[in-house]
Amino acid sequence: MTFAWLTRSLRAPRGAATRGTAAGTGTRAGASAAPAAARVAGLGTALGIVALTLAACSSPSSRFYTLSAGDTSAQPVATVANPAFLIEVPPVDVPPQVAKNQMVVQTGETQVRVLEEERWASLPGDEIRRALSNVLTQQLGTFDVYGTPYPDRVPVYRISVNVQRFESWPGSHALIDAVWSVRAVRTQAVLTCRSVVSQPVSGSYDALAEGHRRAVRQIATQISAAVRTLAAAPPKGAVLACPGASATPGVAALGAGG
Repeated sequence: MTFAWLTRSLRAPRGAATRGTAAGTGTRAGASAAPAAARVAGLGTALGIVALTLAACSSPSSRFYTLSAGDTSAQPVATVANPAFLIEVPPVDVPPQVAKNQMVVQTGETQVRVLEEERWASLPGDEIRRALSNVLTQQLGTFDVYGTPYPDRVPVYRISVNVQRFESWPGSHALIDAVWSVRAVRTQAVLTCRSVVSQPVSGSYDALAEGHRRAVRQIATQISAAVRTLAAAPPKGAVLACPGASATPGVAALGAGG
């Protein structure tokens, strides 16, 4: 009896050795698998950072252009306290195909290309309106009161511009074809004209923007002359003529007023 009891007490419980061996193996496998998983995760993070860096380096940055050049003259522009008349320059209409921030260039008579990286600082209609307003206020010695209350006793001339064509031909020319009118707000006298301006440009996009800026300035000079014509108070019923094309090369002025 005593011998049998000792034999049973020394014998390991069934399945204990197997479980111990399996547990030990699992512990060692888990310990070795953890660093491997960490290495794989670290490698994936590093590859992701490299991919993002390469994408950022390869993506071209956009360049922005404006038609409102700053005043580069040595003499500052004098502020007019009490101008003889005021002007209003409302929003400018442009063709739908160019009414976007991306620069649209002509590649043929019936083909255009939209440049994603070459953009206007604001929509072309806004750029033209702002540039016209800046030039007109300087040339006429007045200021633009569009959207601003003004005194009743001061004459106001409303300048409306509808751009028919706004074409950019790299290496050739920048063209603006616009129908515009100057209307005396109180007397309803009006002068309606058309200006077609083409400026030669080189192949760069900076040159295209500069060509359009010169074209806008040329049209503004024509409009200034029309404002002065109306401001001179012509006799009632007089036939008003648009500024002559011969006075400004590259501009065709047509139209009449009354």
